[in-house]
Amino acid sequence: MSTRTFRITVRGAFDGLTEAQRAALSADAAAHDVLRAAFTPEGNLTYDIAARPAFTFRFSATGEEEEDILEATEWAEEAAKSWLTERGYGFKRLRTTAEDLSQAPLGKRQRRAARTAGS
Repeated sequence: MSTRTFRITVRGAFDGLTEAQRAALSADAAAHDVLRAAFTPEGNLTYDIAARPAFTFRFSATGEEEEDILEATEWAEEAAKSWLTERGYGFKRLRTTAEDLSQAPLGKRQRRAARTAGS
């Protein structure tokens, strides 16, 4: 059985931040810039609190069965909630999406490489 890779995205908005929390997020903003975005097992947080209160967590996970994506998605959302709650950050409108990369359509370069390898 092959290992499947999942990409899970948890989006939401900070809610009811105090001035101290806003200042702390602003001070740490460079480490959470969208240019540093990556899907990681521990989760990667990006935001731009100066522009808007939205945030995105990106997680990667693996599983062997197609159904494993459901468990990975639940785990990622709970991990994001825990991170926010542990730091006292209020949040709202969480939306979680997941993609099984084994089911993702091939891009143009991947299709070309597959044709070349098959020849």
